[in-house]
Amino acid sequence: MNAQRTRSTAITGIGVIAPNGQRTDSYWKSVKEGVSVLDRITREGCGHLPLRVAGEVRGFDPSALIEENFLVQTDRFSHFAMAAASVALDDAGLSSIADSPYSVGVVTAAGSGGGEFGQRELQKLWGQGSRFVGPYQSIAWFYAASTGQISIRSGFRGPCGVVASDEAGGLDAVAHAARTVRRGIDVVVAGAAEAPLAPYSMVCQLGYPELSTVEDPARAYRPFTSAACGFVPAEGGAVLVVEDEERARRRDAVVRATVAGHAATFTGASCWDRSREGLAHAVRGALDEAGCAPEEIDVVFADAMGVPEADRAEALALADALGPHGTRVPVTAPKTGIGRSYCGAPLLDIAAAVMAMEHGQIPPTPNVFDICHEIDLVTSTARPAELRTALVLSRGLMGSNAALVLRRGPGAAA
Repeated sequence: MNAQRTRSTAITGIGVIAPNGQRTDSYWKSVKEGVSVLDRITREGCGHLPLRVAGEVRGFDPSALIEENFLVQTDRFSHFAMAAASVALDDAGLSSIADSPYSVGVVTAAGSGGGEFGQRELQKLWGQGSRFVGPYQSIAWFYAASTGQISIRSGFRGPCGVVASDEAGGLDAVAHAARTVRRGIDVVVAGAAEAPLAPYSMVCQLGYPELSTVEDPARAYRPFTSAACGFVPAEGGAVLVVEDEERARRRDAVVRATVAGHAATFTGASCWDRSREGLAHAVRGALDEAGCAPEEIDVVFADAMGVPEADRAEALALADALGPHGTRVPVTAPKTGIGRSYCGAPLLDIAAAVMAMEHGQIPPTPNVFDICHEIDLVTSTARPAELRTALVLSRGLMGSNAALVLRRGPGAAA
């Protein structure tokens, strides 16, 4: 490891498991075309709950992707993460690291943890007795499980960690990975995936006033409109390979993007009026770390909470942080077509932002057309544009705010 020079951090691999695509290319195709896959929830045991609409990852077969010995000790959220990590490593050309296991670390973010596994084991406890509870109950639900299982499965022995900082932790995990690389580790696998649609997990979410209970999938999640009525949850997420850029170039890897800047703040649970100041401060901090002027931002991937007060705060935060450019810069929120997968949502936005810069296309915001805020929200169809720098935003229900600046990789379309 060479920690003497200032290291630039590159994204060299992307793996996606999302409601609209279980491969990175299918995810991008759906996002670019503005396809909405929000639908009525079909998971068993959820039909009587007031939450009717979500973004489900349907047709996901973990047994086709993950070895049985890992499946039996892990929850669905870790299945998503392990599957996405495998795709990301293949994309980066790092399927085998047998010669340097200590040079690769792992960091993930998680919010809901392994609710489905935990519910199943609790049902055994109360229905059959303690002798029927499996030994993995103690670890499968744990928010750090995905980090551990990715590292064990791949044989990584570098620094590992988990970020528990609300939904914005998805961005914080990538920033943590980038800083770990700058400190001397060659590669960090970073990401987040969630599986919050088991009955137990859904009941836990019903206390969120921001949750949409609208039954029409086309109207359940419509941020930045006069009809905004909250958000709908989703499964899935994404995993990235974050790597020392010089090392990536030496091995002829494709540098898909670079992580240029990040900042995070905290403004309190559901204090959406205060999130204006906190989000603006995070944006300024990310721009400062990136050495980026406001007018250099070519596209913003919005948090898009779908709550009127939160949407207004986000629009004003862009104006506060970016000045006049804040009302002119194109803004998009592809998540309105798939739902918010909590910590996984900003990772999916990063994946979309990287591919948007690569293809010179700003994806639209599905189901949204009557904008009531001063932002240039891209709707209906993708907008061609030269994209060199993207800003990704995220806020959490408990009060975290984060901003991440990405720069286009050298191989992207000009």
